[in-house]
Amino acid sequence: TAEYRRRDHTVGVIAVDPTSPFTGGAILGDRIRMQSHHGDQGVFIRSMASRGQLGGLAVATSDAVRVLDAAGFDPILVETVGAGQSEVEIAGAAHTTIVVLVPNLGDDIQAIKAGILEIADIFDVNKADLPGADQAVATLRAMMMLGARERAQKDRAAASPPWQIPIQETVGATGKGIGGLVDRIQEHRAYLESSGLLGDLER
Repeated sequence: TAEYRRRDHTVGVIAVDPTSPFTGGAILGDRIRMQSHHGDQGVFIRSMASRGQLGGLAVATSDAVRVLDAAGFDPILVETVGAGQSEVEIAGAAHTTIVVLVPNLGDDIQAIKAGILEIADIFDVNKADLPGADQAVATLRAMMMLGARERAQKDRAAASPPWQIPIQETVGATGKGIGGLVDRIQEHRAYLESSGLLGDLER
């Protein structure tokens, strides 16, 4: 968000947090994490509880995106519940899907199998200053080179040439690499426009 504000964009943020299956409540911690944008008229943040909805989004997420779009926010960032193989609904709701990984999550083979990796337009290896980050990047590159992804795509079969999925390394705590991540997002947007896929996604 901060990088987009530096580039003079107005930003809408929808953050979906998991709902407890026991109490029905949600922490909605993004309101705390994004306190630095409190009072910034160019940023609108809406936290939502998933309320048990599968797929990583809340029921009202798509409606909230449309409202923010009508209000002129660009971009609109949607953070999903994440952390699982079934939270892939975002791929049908967003122009660009970023899968964020961190080093040392465990078995690399399990990472390759995880369904959540199949929806990525961009991979972001965050906490790239930690040991194991190079291995995480190498695993992703090997996965793509071997054709181990059979993506549940929105688009790509008709596109020529196909989008080459980048891997961006970032350090969220310091902001290192975030500018590059925004550049990759803008490159993907340009690709969608030039290939004619953007109109298909918006239908």
